[in-house]
Amino acid sequence: MDRFFYNLECFLKQHISRGRFIKLLLGGALYFISNNALLKYAFARTARSGGRPKKNIKGDHDLVVSKGPDPYNNTEKAIEGIGGMDRFVKKGDVVFLKANISWDRSPEQAGNTNPYVVAALVDMCYAAGAKRVNMSDNTCNEARRSYDNSEIPRVAREKGAYVHFVDNWNVVKAEFPYRSPMHDWPIYREAVECDVFINVPILKHHRLTGLTLSMKNLMGVCSGTRGLIHAGIGRKLADLTDYISPELTVIDATRVLLRNGPSGGSLDDVARMDTVIAGTDPVLADSYACTLVDRDPMSITYIEQAVRLGYGSADLTKADILKVKGGR
Repeated sequence: MDRFFYNLECFLKQHISRGRFIKLLLGGALYFISNNALLKYAFARTARSGGRPKKNIKGDHDLVVSKGPDPYNNTEKAIEGIGGMDRFVKKGDVVFLKANISWDRSPEQAGNTNPYVVAALVDMCYAAGAKRVNMSDNTCNEARRSYDNSEIPRVAREKGAYVHFVDNWNVVKAEFPYRSPMHDWPIYREAVECDVFINVPILKHHRLTGLTLSMKNLMGVCSGTRGLIHAGIGRKLADLTDYISPELTVIDATRVLLRNGPSGGSLDDVARMDTVIAGTDPVLADSYACTLVDRDPMSITYIEQAVRLGYGSADLTKADILKVKGGR
């Protein structure tokens, strides 16, 4: 503090020319405009977006399912099988990686995405030429505890990802070319304006929807009173998936919470499946994940709605599914 007042006193004793005075005023005004939370909030309330463009990238297979003891290696194998990360990420791209970091749970409790699935994806994004990998989640439990205990931010930052808490002012309001219950919903800007969106949920039980899968995981890019999404959730999640249009979906089924989801807590409710699923159709990826826990995909309301609206397929009999063995 003493140094601050010393520097201030020195500055005030300087002779300031008219030109320099004007520059200081302009600089201060620009700094105020660029950092004022009230202005940002005001602009955010009026910013609108029609959603992410649909790239319709095709993989070498419709789905790749990798099974083995190491979640990092399973993820590598799954992405290699689908065609490699450079199929999706180009040099200089900004990637938004949507992991599930919602709960104050350890990796063993299987409430959040396995951190080493996330780590593998961050590594592969940078190896493919990504300029930046961003990550955030609108958590259900207290954000700092959820981030710390999930271990995802620590591991992802070690790999060079930018993990931060959500900024509720920095949103765009969703617009759709059709009538949607998600119209006007505030969505985090960086999830909409990224070059590549990779959705990385964990497969687990959910009391309301039956299962948490990739489409359910997208609730974490929504601001506002998020609990209201649960009313008519099937159609809302289907439209949200159409709005975000993830280029790649990677489902973590390393440890699967079979009961008392979505938060769980007891290790007695967790089964080890050591599986990672990768695909470009989120509806198909979610449908395959249902079979791991003996659920009919069409019994999950958001899958049924997405199929009915033509956003994806749940027909696994017609899908080209490659199964590979993970190592290590």
